[in-house]
Amino acid sequence: MHSHLMTPSPDGPREADDPEDYLSVPWSVLADYRCFGCSPHNPHGLQLRFSAHADGISTRFRLERRHESYPGVVHGGLIGVIVDETMGNLIVLQVGLTAFTTALRVRYLAPLSVGAEYRCVARLRGVPDATPGRGDAAPVGGTAGGTAGGVSGGRANGLVHAEAELLDEAGTLLATASATYRPTPMDTARDRMMLNPTEADRVAQALAATLTRPPATGSTAAGLPTSEEH
Repeated sequence: MHSHLMTPSPDGPREADDPEDYLSVPWSVLADYRCFGCSPHNPHGLQLRFSAHADGISTRFRLERRHESYPGVVHGGLIGVIVDETMGNLIVLQVGLTAFTTALRVRYLAPLSVGAEYRCVARLRGVPDATPGRGDAAPVGGTAGGTAGGVSGGRANGLVHAEAELLDEAGTLLATASATYRPTPMDTARDRMMLNPTEADRVAQALAATLTRPPATGSTAAGLPTSEEH
């Protein structure tokens, strides 16, 4: 799933120059992929796009009136969704694991405004010890040994910890987050995700591919069109 950064202009939305820089999440191989956070096929979702950023991934976003709490202020719950989505996909892309959130803590430093552009950056704080059937940790877009996500029946019992920062265009820190995720073997995750065997195999192959993708180059910005531009 290669995405496009849409920016406002008098003539309507405009695409980024380098859409190939955006990272494909494994779930994009599913025809009915409807993730609220990152699916481009969910008209009610945030449609986040991710790209490699230093030792993690980042995404840019801009929210509208339907995402507000007080007039003109972004609802804090949406901030929780964005940081969790970014950290969760970082684990998928960097460690090659399907993982479920077990704890999430968000610290709000300043309110976000509707219509303004922001950036969320996530990085790992620690990865579980290597276990059979799990790829060793690798940089996003890098390479690692083993089989990703426990797709060959291995179990990853350790927890993965991640952190995220949310900044405005000037680089001012507006929110921080930390979270803990439990890696889940694909044979278990497929039941929770209600995947049939064919779908589970496609996701398993896509997870493995995240560990063999060439390093990302070029722009490190990821983007989200405003909901009005969907």
